Amino acid sequence: MSVAIPTRHPDRPRPIPAGVRAIATALAIKDPSPQQWQLLGERLTVGDEPMDRLVAWMAEVGMAQTRPLFERALSDGIATVPDAPQPLREFFETYEARPDWVDPDTVRKGQRALRRGGADGMYVARDVSLLGGYQFSGFNKTLLRTGALEKGSNKRFAETMQWAMDVISEDGLEPLGLGYRSTIRVRLIHSLVRRHVSAMPDWRADEWGLPINQTDMAATLVGALVAPAVGVAGMGVVLSPAEYGAVAHLTRYVGWLIGVEDQWLPTDFRDSVRVLAHTLSALAAPDESSRQLAVPMVEDPLVWHYDVLPNLRRRLARAQHLSITSAFLGRRAVRSLGLPSYALPWYPLLRLPVNLARSLAALTLPGGLERADARGRREHQQLMRTMIGAGTPATIGESAAHVGQVA
Repeated sequence: MSVAIPTRHPDRPRPIPAGVRAIATALAIKDPSPQQWQLLGERLTVGDEPMDRLVAWMAEVGMAQTRPLFERALSDGIATVPDAPQPLREFFETYEARPDWVDPDTVRKGQRALRRGGADGMYVARDVSLLGGYQFSGFNKTLLRTGALEKGSNKRFAETMQWAMDVISEDGLEPLGLGYRSTIRVRLIHSLVRRHVSAMPDWRADEWGLPINQTDMAATLVGALVAPAVGVAGMGVVLSPAEYGAVAHLTRYVGWLIGVEDQWLPTDFRDSVRVLAHTLSALAAPDESSRQLAVPMVEDPLVWHYDVLPNLRRRLARAQHLSITSAFLGRRAVRSLGLPSYALPWYPLLRLPVNLARSLAALTLPGGLERADARGRREHQQLMRTMIGAGTPATIGESAAHVGQVA
């Protein structure tokens, strides 16, 4: 039976960023085949069946009764929930058990590789992956309906960064680890948003598909984990081939936990670039919503927290992050996002020799990886404090908390 493809799906692949195109070409990755292109369109109508089924049961019984059971199973394990209802037990017994294909040592290597990207890795995640992702106007339709403009982009990125820090933390993806819990919580939020937004009277399913669908989820997954690992090489943070492969393996496991279907879970580094390139070619269609979301984000550094010369450092930070966006996304994307102007890529150029030297030291000197790991973790913590202030935790899902109350 043929699936009605939403009209947001283009007739043919669109241009993708030059950097991604260069890597895809070097790896001999071609444009999607007709069958792959068809699948990208069809999966715009498909959500996350296991979690959506669980959320439907939770809503039917009552969130006041079922959400505490979910939270207990998530934090302590389903075995700690006495007489757990069958829908809850089925879900958690499936996802508490790691698939046989997961190699814990490779996952840990991927976590360490992403940690040693330090602040510059998170800058790429913010200024390239997240900001550039606002070109995905179909995804923006969902984001705007969850109150994204009212909640603010600074808070939203802090929550996203906290999820990433949890995922790549030491032992974060061990059974019931911090990253496991954060990822399942994000999966629940996705399902609550999907249920809430798709029921809105102004949601146009024939045009936009299903909120937070498989195609959007696949693009977000590789954009959040693989793209920063690749992009930060442009600032001199170079990983070994084994580390790039480990990042892809980590992405595969996180994708499985977060509800992405098997065909979008990368089997190796080359396959992760394939998923990135193919989804970008299908989704990058900026419109007015792109500007609505991107422009405020450029101004966020003007409210960051600095102890010394705060006004000067805020203006410098704004220029710094705009230079990263301009360097990696290019003039055409900067214009489509409505950003103030194309900025010279001064920050990536300044960081290139520093990070190249650090990468060489990490990969060749005794104890180099351990020192780079420790430095990266310190930089992550400092960046979080700078964005939201000391003593102010970033609570994953807080920006969409109201959705869970009305689902």
